Amino acid sequence: MSPTLVRHQLPHSGSIRCDDPPAPDRSRRTRDWAEIQERMLIPLYEAAYDRLGIGPGTRLLGLGCGSGLALLLAAARGAQVSGVDADESRLELARERLTPEGRPEHTRLVRGGLEAAAPGDAALNVVTAFHPVGCVSTVEGLTASLTAAAGLAERGSAVVLGGWGPVERCATAGVLGVAQRLADPRGDCAAGSVGEWPSGRDDLEELADRAGLRPDGSGRVACPFGYADPASAVRGLLSTGLFDAALEVTEERQVEKELAEALHPYQRADGTVWMPNVFRYLIARTR
Repeated sequence: MSPTLVRHQLPHSGSIRCDDPPAPDRSRRTRDWAEIQERMLIPLYEAAYDRLGIGPGTRLLGLGCGSGLALLLAAARGAQVSGVDADESRLELARERLTPEGRPEHTRLVRGGLEAAAPGDAALNVVTAFHPVGCVSTVEGLTASLTAAAGLAERGSAVVLGGWGPVERCATAGVLGVAQRLADPRGDCAAGSVGEWPSGRDDLEELADRAGLRPDGSGRVACPFGYADPASAVRGLLSTGLFDAALEVTEERQVEKELAEALHPYQRADGTVWMPNVFRYLIARTR
């Protein structure tokens, strides 16, 4: 494995990113993402990897790789992995996870454009854009990033897109509504401006088509969000970036209060919080 992680921002692309909160909050939320929230999507990662047979010979690029858990799982299967993300604090955690201690010769970590993430000796053959929970500025920006990544991959390479399943099967959808209501109390924001991710039946297919990709199968997987207590649930959900717009216009204490209230129906007798969700993935192919 030779992991490569770069900070990524394509010119005029609206790349996968979020506006940085103040440094102490950013560091805290980065740790909360890595320690609490990111693991909720492991079933999504594993389902896609099983479907594609990820292993030795796989050269995988993760768009919006965050703190690197999906890359770590692919590397454990024998894949050569690289990742791009706009959040430097998350990338630092990814480097900690993916850099073999005492074996720097097996690791190449660079900053730069998307091209810097491609393996030096061979083209990519898998690209992933997993994170429906995270900072996505615009669908147009993701389309541009996917198009650029596809240009670095072999013809017929797999591109995996992740998204929410049907809203009626995602308990967390109602909780995330708090973010949009607080960020836009008058309902003036355009669709997609407050952390929206494609979640309709055909949205991922439309995204693939816009990026010049050919759909080649899809699947659904249960990804319940489970937390030790309401406080952990609040911290985990705030770490996704989906509440950043709300935090810009509402005091953090008020955001936390309303989020905790929205979580109350999902708190169980033992104090844990459990929200069933279904996520969807689409496998597309480069042309």
